[in-house]
Amino acid sequence: MSTINNNPALDGMYWDGGKKVPDKNDGALTQSDFFALLTQQLAYQDPTKPVENDQMIAQMTNFTMADGIGSLNESFKGFAESMTSNQALQASSLVGRSVLTQSDEIVFTGETLSRGHINLDKPADNMRVRIEKANGELVTNFNVSNPAVGKNEFVWDGTDANGEPMPPGVYKIKVEASFSGENRSIPVNVFTPVSSVSLAGSGKGITLNLVGLGAVKLTDVLEVSYG
Repeated sequence: MSTINNNPALDGMYWDGGKKVPDKNDGALTQSDFFALLTQQLAYQDPTKPVENDQMIAQMTNFTMADGIGSLNESFKGFAESMTSNQALQASSLVGRSVLTQSDEIVFTGETLSRGHINLDKPADNMRVRIEKANGELVTNFNVSNPAVGKNEFVWDGTDANGEPMPPGVYKIKVEASFSGENRSIPVNVFTPVSSVSLAGSGKGITLNLVGLGAVKLTDVLEVSYG
């Protein structure tokens, strides 16, 4: 026959046949504990001041709500884990594709053209793209034709100013546009191949590992293109 332990020094334990047995619930009240306490409350209540029906119903409702919220939290946790796994599975289909992200670097693979977009909020008089080596040495520069409001595409074929092919690698990219005689640096969006997908820990979500540029958040991807 099991007995309830009433010694505070032995919290988290109960006695079964003279042996200490760990409390599987770590001291947390279960539904059966609640109803046992409720029964004891009814048994020892003051006959001159019995518990009102509405008080009893309120207690039962509060416990039911707390128990339900706990179960709901567990359900949402499982749902969130399932959603994250599904997202990772879907994101894996991006491996081998190219994604558009904002960057001040551009990758030349040696096999495909390097491409990107420049977004303008107003028309520019002219716009020039500058490609540099890691040390800042100029590789080449070229104009973007008819820079207009919205997306302006550009392509770099991987050659220098003399038309000589450059080795595959990561290069710096800068864009400068002129508006009514005023020159201004403009952010650049570049396409980069995806090499792998990572399921980051600590709630950081899914990251894409880009060739040459490292990891970026899936939420930072602006567009997906062919390889």
